[in-house]
Amino acid sequence: MPLLDAHDRTIRDLRISLTDRCNFRCFYCLPNGEPPLARKETILTFEEISLVSKIFVDLGVDKIRLTGGEPLIRRDVPLLVERLANLKPSLNDIALTTNGFDFPRHAAALKASGLDRVTLSLDSLDAKNFEDITGVDALAKVMDAIAAAKEFGFTPVKLNAVIVRGRNDHELSDFARFARENDVAVRFIEFMPLDSGHEWSRDLVVSGKEMYGAIDAAFPLKLIGETRGTETSWKYRFADGSPGEIGIIAPVTEMFCGQCSRIRLTADGQIRTCLFSTTEHDLRGVMRSGASDADIADFIRSVTLKKEPRHYINDPAFTPASRTMSFIGG
Repeated sequence: MPLLDAHDRTIRDLRISLTDRCNFRCFYCLPNGEPPLARKETILTFEEISLVSKIFVDLGVDKIRLTGGEPLIRRDVPLLVERLANLKPSLNDIALTTNGFDFPRHAAALKASGLDRVTLSLDSLDAKNFEDITGVDALAKVMDAIAAAKEFGFTPVKLNAVIVRGRNDHELSDFARFARENDVAVRFIEFMPLDSGHEWSRDLVVSGKEMYGAIDAAFPLKLIGETRGTETSWKYRFADGSPGEIGIIAPVTEMFCGQCSRIRLTADGQIRTCLFSTTEHDLRGVMRSGASDADIADFIRSVTLKKEPRHYINDPAFTPASRTMSFIGG
């Protein structure tokens, strides 16, 4: 029986944060440095992550994405990937989201362990602007990560760019050109209220429609599919047949909650039923209480039924998520 929420949505995508730590200081996430971090003893072990992943897969989840913070700060991630790969073929896809800083030295081991896909964060193609946005002079490191991802066959290579007015919206056509010249998928994401500084403002949101218009004017686009399905992005190819792909993710102005298939697990073992949840559900406590696999599965089912019908960003009484993106995982 599939894992269903109360709104008849099937949950197939589990996003697991491996750590709340990060070596970048992106202004839209950790502008003031890291907030108080989870105590080491509260972080799920790889054994616990492997166990709960098996239970989720037995319940019908077929995609797992490892996130952070920066997941590669955690030691021995390839060993975890190898454990998760043992859940195939019921588990169809193991993906990783990373800022790329340390990816090149782990790429071969991750591929050998069974990682299927990688998504790299790239918020500017200009070295100075990249440093202004991320707090780190590391554009060259990310470029090396892109090369490593291609070298080891992580195709398609996906790049995430959070677009913020006045910071990098002037680079939209440059990103599109980069996608064409390097045969990568660049995904543009609207700025969301998930920063620890709570400085998010609607005025800083560049809408998906505006992004599309700027890119299409420079490099005409052709929609790949008439529906997103359960995916987060509208996907486009270049009308002239050039390689590369464009994705536009617009959770603020074009919410896609009605088709949401995702559930999240924080590094300290809390289930989050929505990126913008104001409550969490203590799976770690259940697991460490000596609960059986069946008890854990029942807890997961009961929590899934509490999944919100939608986010409330556009409501006058919107309350920011209870934790920032660095804790939640992308």
